[in-house]
Amino acid sequence: MAHVLPRAIALLAALGFAAAPAAAQDDYPRRPITLIVPFAAGGQLIIIENVVGAGGTTASTRAARANPDGYSIEMGHMGTHAASVALYPNLAYKPDVDFAPIGLVAGTPVLILARKDFPPANLKEFVTYVKANVDKLNMAHAGVGSVSFTTCLLLNSMLGVKPTSIPFNGTGPALTALISGQVDYMCDQIVNVVQQVLAGQIKAYAIGTPERSPALPNVPTSKEAGLPEFQAQAWNALFAPKDTPKPILDKLTDALDKALDDEHTRQRLLELGSVLPGKAERGQRPLAALVKSEIERWTPIIKAAGPTN
Repeated sequence: MAHVLPRAIALLAALGFAAAPAAAQDDYPRRPITLIVPFAAGGQLIIIENVVGAGGTTASTRAARANPDGYSIEMGHMGTHAASVALYPNLAYKPDVDFAPIGLVAGTPVLILARKDFPPANLKEFVTYVKANVDKLNMAHAGVGSVSFTTCLLLNSMLGVKPTSIPFNGTGPALTALISGQVDYMCDQIVNVVQQVLAGQIKAYAIGTPERSPALPNVPTSKEAGLPEFQAQAWNALFAPKDTPKPILDKLTDALDKALDDEHTRQRLLELGSVLPGKAERGQRPLAALVKSEIERWTPIIKAAGPTN
């Protein structure tokens, strides 16, 4: 589930702090750091504040308004810090203004998924079937503004269809509904569905990246499957409230960097299907640039799709 990624990173970030040398404000952190995540709870063994609702923007609003002392940070994603700008005209925060970037955690390719007994055998058949039966189909998502909503909005826009949209309070409940056959299809990040796909609990028609994922090598790329224009890779990243002191931000960035260099963490993230950032993609400035570019990418896509539900 989605909570696995923040838990793995938070644990290793703690190790990064333990290994970090003394620096400016070297008494930080003196107490546990609250990591706000826009996902439903999943039995975490560390201090994580799960805040769901409005596609993750409720959590981001809380994080943006938190005390900028380094003790409240957020695991944001493409939905909360890019797509939300177009989806919520009255968004209570500006992703590129009200946060201090810490660093990119990982890229997360998006899959086109369906219940295990969905009739189409491959993506070409999926496209034909959905177009012919859209009035009878429903699509699950984790709330307007979530990655699952935004990327399936892209897919539906490409197909020219508007199925019944079924919102759930988080990715976990949406995926549970797909596994049980209560909904027909959805789009979701690979880190949430590797085990379910491998176990045959759901169908995976394609992955929206140029190359196949080592975690699911039998799932074709969207190009291989016949829909090359579906390119969808989400991402997760750490943010602090704006005005967080630079020495604290630097220490957080350093801890994340050490976590991403840890072989055990790297292996675990790769097993989940994550795409790990290279050295040039890490840190505060690359993340700030990514947020701006993603807002520019998703805003016209979402506006062109028309009213959402």
